[in-house]
Amino acid sequence: MIEKIEINCSKRWPKKTDMHTKKKLKTATLYRTVMADHICPHGLKCKDLLQREGFSVNDQKLKSREEVDTLKSQYNALTVPQVFIDGVRIGGFDDLRQHFGKTTKSENEVTYQPIIALFSVGCLLALAISWLTLGNIFSVQTMEWFVSVSMVLLGLQKLMDIERFATAFLSYDLLAQRWVRYGYLYPFVEAGAGIMMIVGVFHWISAPAAFVVGSIGAVSVFKAAYIDKRTLRCACVGGDSKVPLGFVSLTENLMMIGMALWMILKY
Repeated sequence: MIEKIEINCSKRWPKKTDMHTKKKLKTATLYRTVMADHICPHGLKCKDLLQREGFSVNDQKLKSREEVDTLKSQYNALTVPQVFIDGVRIGGFDDLRQHFGKTTKSENEVTYQPIIALFSVGCLLALAISWLTLGNIFSVQTMEWFVSVSMVLLGLQKLMDIERFATAFLSYDLLAQRWVRYGYLYPFVEAGAGIMMIVGVFHWISAPAAFVVGSIGAVSVFKAAYIDKRTLRCACVGGDSKVPLGFVSLTENLMMIGMALWMILKY
């Protein structure tokens, strides 16, 4: 158990001399939790950020609950880790980011990052499949694989927590609001149709299924986002999505409609 934690500011730091200037070595003291049953991830992120900013880190590991409580009590801190630079307490990881002028995201901040990542991976997978099977990456088949692979990835995101997806889906989907079980069925239809389209089988099932769910989804999203002008989160990448309902959600459904019509015309 530690009785008191002191930040030593009186030490004269060694100086690194070159031909023209003398620069003071930048140092910081970091207190972070390192216990047998818990290693604080934000403590590691603080250490990494400090090192990337050119600081030598005095890494103080708090190895018991008593040491953690002592630190909190001494500095009236609510959380650990705690960072000190030149003897001045900066705070935790978010405070450290602000200290270095870096932006921090709020929990409720909307973002398109998940959908951008998903479609990017879908595109790369389609290009890889096309290269392996056709020997080139530019073809109509590549576009088909891009849409169908993206459908599978979108369905997978929903299936990872189908209860949360169904709850979010109910807030805007017109059919789900009339038949609640549709919210639980939708991810299976989307992923299943995508798999069948990738393999190229059972088009008489996959194309109509994609057309129906895509059409209902497109009408529902258009009504909620553009007619009723409601501010909602899209459930397209799962129930905990921070993607705003609107263009992206509409694009997902239009892709399914387009793919379904193409398959019907093709086969």
